[in-house]
Amino acid sequence: MSSPTGPANGLPVRMPRPRQTGRHRRPEPAVAPEGAPALVLAVPGAPSAASRGLAEEIISIGRSELPGLDARIGYLEGDDAEGAEFPSLSGVLTAVANERTARAEFARAAGHEVPAPTGPDAVVVPLLAGPDGDLLRRVRQALMDSAAAAELADVLGPHPLLAEGLHVRLSEAGLARADRARLFTVATAADGIILATTGGEEAVQAAGITGMLLAARLAVPVIAAALDQEGSVAAVAAELRGSGSAQLALAPYLIGPEAAEGLLDTACKEADCAAAEVLGAYPALGKLAVAQYSAALGITLGAAAH
Repeated sequence: MSSPTGPANGLPVRMPRPRQTGRHRRPEPAVAPEGAPALVLAVPGAPSAASRGLAEEIISIGRSELPGLDARIGYLEGDDAEGAEFPSLSGVLTAVANERTARAEFARAAGHEVPAPTGPDAVVVPLLAGPDGDLLRRVRQALMDSAAAAELADVLGPHPLLAEGLHVRLSEAGLARADRARLFTVATAADGIILATTGGEEAVQAAGITGMLLAARLAVPVIAAALDQEGSVAAVAAELRGSGSAQLALAPYLIGPEAAEGLLDTACKEADCAAAEVLGAYPALGKLAVAQYSAALGITLGAAAH
């Protein structure tokens, strides 16, 4: 038996934690506004079960960051057919626009006053760490080919969270210490990092910003190179060795689907070094996708990405 004030047997009562006040109060979690545009993740590369699993994991993290988020996946090389396993980006955008129109028509038929729609039908977030010009042109073309009013958000980088992800992947491969402050050493730790990206010179310049953040974390030189420019990786490897680095490592500044098969293997052979894994479904990518979506809409999120 228990009394109105608590258990009769003397067990401690779990009381609700009081809400913090003042400047140390935790921000209330953001929620997607009612009727907000869909976030459509634009996935490059040949569709596969692996790229779908990656995209779904990033979307899942995004929904946990912004509850109520309507998030979809569209493939740059997807299928335009209705109900396709890997739907095209333009097809997903058209479907989003049609659903929004259908909801408004249903509400009017039910006698509800429906205001004229404001804002885009969707915000497209490219699943890219950096500005790959060719892939971004294809994303823009998909927006033009769809029947939707869609907004294109920025790519996910450069960002300190991507430098963190690169550090984690290098440490997982035994190519860097997990924490520079710890006393133990890693025998295979690299003393020079090639930050490999795709997208040409513009992408290399953007990757260099994240590279500086990674260099600060590892206390070793980091230089960006273009995987899709012949001789770029070999030249950077020679530059690092010429400046005193004896043990190099390649850090792919890639999420995964955007890189052609075999590109990383070829780069490792050119540089004669080991490589870490791509960023893949590193949890920060979901946060960054929501942050770019929110920035495109002018929504302020308390803890979208730090």
